Amino acid sequence: MASKKMEKFERILDAAVKVFAETGYHGSQVSKIAREAGVADGTIYLYFKSKEDILISLFRERLGELVGKFKESAEDSKTAPEALRRICTIHYTELESNPELAYVTQIELRQSSLELRKAIGQTVKPYIQLIEAVLLQGMEEGAFRADLDPKLTRLLIFGGMDETVTSWLISGRKYSLTSQVDKTVEFFLRALRP
Repeated sequence: MASKKMEKFERILDAAVKVFAETGYHGSQVSKIAREAGVADGTIYLYFKSKEDILISLFRERLGELVGKFKESAEDSKTAPEALRRICTIHYTELESNPELAYVTQIELRQSSLELRKAIGQTVKPYIQLIEAVLLQGMEEGAFRADLDPKLTRLLIFGGMDETVTSWLISGRKYSLTSQVDKTVEFFLRALRP
């Protein structure tokens, strides 16, 4: 996309995060997203087919950015346990610094239709695969147990971090999410080590 078009696309996604977080996905109107983005209602449809398409694009773009950070950080790590720590740190830090995005990814997704959740699930797949790659690396290094089921374990790790973020949101963000990194990683490593 040309830079002006890309800028407008990003503004619409930023507005959608804010509106979805404030009024919920089902309670949101495309016209409200347009107002928040400072564009005409019809402009939204130049970029997105529907409100559902906005939500899917939001997950694809924002989670895509996060997966890029996770991947870069994991590749820079010398060991699998270090990579796991960095992934957890980024996961918690990014969502704590953007509570509206955290709300949309944690709460709104669970209230969406099965079909919509499946479409959004495709955007999360590279993240799950990255966690699996870290597990396989750890098993190869001997840092993680050789008898792990990488496919199940990747879901348990993702699910553990996911639930920690959800609990933080439900509590009203009364504590620092990033302060939970050490305990989370320690828990994972106790289960993973030989």
